[in-house]
Amino acid sequence: MKQDMIVILDLGSTENTVLAREIRGLGVYSEIYPHDITAQELKNIPNAKGVILYGGPNRVVDGVEIDVRPELYETGLPFMAIDHAPAKCQASYKSWEEAAPQLKSFVFDTCQAEANWNMENFIADQIELVRRQVGDRKVLLALSGGVDSSVVATLLIRAIGKQLTCVHVNHGLMRKGESESVIEVFKNQLDANLVYVDASERFLTKLENVADPEDKRKIIGGEFIRVFEEEARKLEGIEFLGQGTIYPDIVESGTKTAKAVKSHHNVGGLPEDLKFELVEPLKQLFKDEVRACGLALGLPAEMVYRQPFPGPGLGVRCLGAITRERLEAVRESDAILREEFKKAGLDKKVWQYFTIVPDFKSVGVRDNARCFEYPVIIRAVNTVDAMTATIEQVEWPVLLKITDRIMKEVKNVNRVCYDLSPKPNATIEWE
Repeated sequence: MKQDMIVILDLGSTENTVLAREIRGLGVYSEIYPHDITAQELKNIPNAKGVILYGGPNRVVDGVEIDVRPELYETGLPFMAIDHAPAKCQASYKSWEEAAPQLKSFVFDTCQAEANWNMENFIADQIELVRRQVGDRKVLLALSGGVDSSVVATLLIRAIGKQLTCVHVNHGLMRKGESESVIEVFKNQLDANLVYVDASERFLTKLENVADPEDKRKIIGGEFIRVFEEEARKLEGIEFLGQGTIYPDIVESGTKTAKAVKSHHNVGGLPEDLKFELVEPLKQLFKDEVRACGLALGLPAEMVYRQPFPGPGLGVRCLGAITRERLEAVRESDAILREEFKKAGLDKKVWQYFTIVPDFKSVGVRDNARCFEYPVIIRAVNTVDAMTATIEQVEWPVLLKITDRIMKEVKNVNRVCYDLSPKPNATIEWE
């Protein structure tokens, strides 16, 4: 079942995604396109029922105020304008505040769109599209255990089953139990073709004595590509690469008055001789829609609501040169924090929370004797766009319980600190 669509043309607004979300919230699919789309390109958009022109602060490009091509009005589609003054629109409003109350009427009464945008229809459509694209050929997917890759993997398993091979690389910097969870869900429950690569020693050896955060990131990213490439070469007949590209990736590629909407490639740096065609079934979804898709596909909530996690994993939370001793302290303290936040109901409330272990020690007392051990720093922040962040004011009893457990259960730790620094001036991660 093909969903009806309302097309948003970007004429300089910074709120295009807000509008798209509002329309999807009405049960009608919506996508953002560049302002200079041709009439033929607009006609070729499947099930387009209406167009909204959204002006804004970026409407002047190279000294010229941009507008749509006049021939677009001859396509027969209804047009609405927000913060833009074209000639031939069924409705025109000076601002979003003025337009918002009329949006529902425009979508359903003027455009005659049907509210058929939901996860069940989306999943059914994507399964059909993937089967049509892939046929009887094979797909390779790097499965990190993150939300996007996990949902892509589950959808592809439903679409093409054993034609998909997932490669999960454990770089030794995963959180406690994450690789085991990936194996349990995908290999044991979903019966996926899963190649598990334990490259922990390989990564940790490469990272020995490397203290600079950027150097650590480059080593981890580069080594991951090499491991993935080695595994890809062992497999025969792979023609497609599955990716967890999502709609914000595409929007960030430059729909704001850009020439075209370009796919954002999440897995960069693969060798040129590994020529894969991309399979990106989530590229129409916003992040919360990806989570809704995962739940609809039957993934466990812990996987769907997984904490945002940097690509280098715990490597950038074990500050300075990584040692196995401090890496273990980060992993164990992080597990305790997640466990206690879940018990306190904070796991759904707080956007991101984790622990950090710096590369210095402080004096303390253990078993009535002086000890020289590491501190654990707790970070818990809330944000909408990750550009700014506020601190979660965790109740004292919860913090005291976490502190008590970390001090008793985590080796080589004699202090627990709570980071109260918002962004800015601090960043969310420490490295």
